[in-house]
Amino acid sequence: MSELEEDALPVIAHRPVTKHAGAVTETALDPDLPIIDPHHHFSEHWGGYLVGDLAKDMAAGHAVAATVYIQCGHAYRTGGPDHLKPVGETEYVIEQTAAAGKGAGGIAAGIVGYADLRLGERIGEVLAAHVEAGQGRFKGIRQSGARHAAFKHGVLPRPPKGLYGDPAFRQGYATLAQHGLSFDAWIYHPQIEEVISLAQAFPDVPLILDHVGGVLGVGPYQNDRAGALKEVLPGLRRLAACPNVRVKLGGLGTATFGFDFDELDRPPGSAELAAAWRPYFEPCIEMFGAQRCMFESNFPVDRRVAEYVVLWNAFKRIAASATPDERSALFHGTAAATYKLTLGDFSA
Repeated sequence: MSELEEDALPVIAHRPVTKHAGAVTETALDPDLPIIDPHHHFSEHWGGYLVGDLAKDMAAGHAVAATVYIQCGHAYRTGGPDHLKPVGETEYVIEQTAAAGKGAGGIAAGIVGYADLRLGERIGEVLAAHVEAGQGRFKGIRQSGARHAAFKHGVLPRPPKGLYGDPAFRQGYATLAQHGLSFDAWIYHPQIEEVISLAQAFPDVPLILDHVGGVLGVGPYQNDRAGALKEVLPGLRRLAACPNVRVKLGGLGTATFGFDFDELDRPPGSAELAAAWRPYFEPCIEMFGAQRCMFESNFPVDRRVAEYVVLWNAFKRIAASATPDERSALFHGTAAATYKLTLGDFSA
C-alpha cells in the first residue's frame, strides 16, 4: 500500500480523555487484595497523565503496590543517534519517579521500553542502554505490530505489514533472551497467527500478549464484536499451548475494541463493565490459567470509560468466583513473576 493510499484510510482516533461530568465513583471492593498494575503509560496524550495522576489513582481505594510502565513513544531523546532516542523514555520514567520521591511508591517498578528490533544484532547497544538507564527496573521491549488494512489508529507510528515475521526483526528479537528481557506484543486479533509463530520460534523469550489480543470492534467488525471474539478464540487456544506466553486482561477501553461507553450520558459502573468484558477475559483464564493471566489498567487510555477504582472493581467482579490462589495470580502474582518483581518490596 502506498503512502497516498494509507493517507486515505479512516482514522480511529484517540479522543481526548477527561473526567466525565457524571463520572461514576465507587468504593473499592476487597480493598486489601494486593495489586500490581502491569500496564500503564505516562504521556501528554489522552488528556495528559503523569506520575502524580497515577499516584492519586493508586491511593483512591485499591491496594496497588506496584506498577509496570509500558512504552508509548513519550519523552524520547531529542539528540544523538536515532536508534538510541527511545532510551529517553526510560530515562524520563526514572527521573520522574525519583523526583516524586516517596509519593511515587512502587510506580514503574518495572519498565518496558521501545527498540526497533529490525536493527538485528545492532540492537544490543540499544538494549544495553535501556538496561543501564533503567537502574534495575528495565524488564522488556514492546514493539507494536498492530496494523489493519481498513483503518489507522493510535499515537504510535503505524508498523509495517508482517513485522513479527520480518527476518531482521526476528534477528533482533533473538537477542532479548541474552539480556534477560521479555517482549510485549500489541496486535489486532486477525494477526494472532503472527504472535503464535513468534512464540513458537523463540520459546526462551517470555512473550506477553497485550489487551487480550486486540479483539476488534471497528472496521469490518463494527457492530460485530461477538463475531470477532469467536474468530480469535481458536488462535488464542493455540497460543495457550506455548508455555512462554502470558496474557494481559484489559485495554478494552481502547477505541479499536468498539465499545461506546464514553459516548453515553452516564458512564458505566463496575457491574456494567464486568458484564461487557467478562466474555473476553473468562476464555483467556480458562485457556491459559490464572497463573498466566494478569489484569491491567491500561491507564490513561481506559480512563475514557471509567475511573481507576471502578475499573479494578470490574476486574474483581469478574474474578469473584476464582479461588484465592487464582485471584492472587490474576491481580499480582502473574505480573510479579513475568516482570521479575517482588511484591514485598513495595507493600510495606
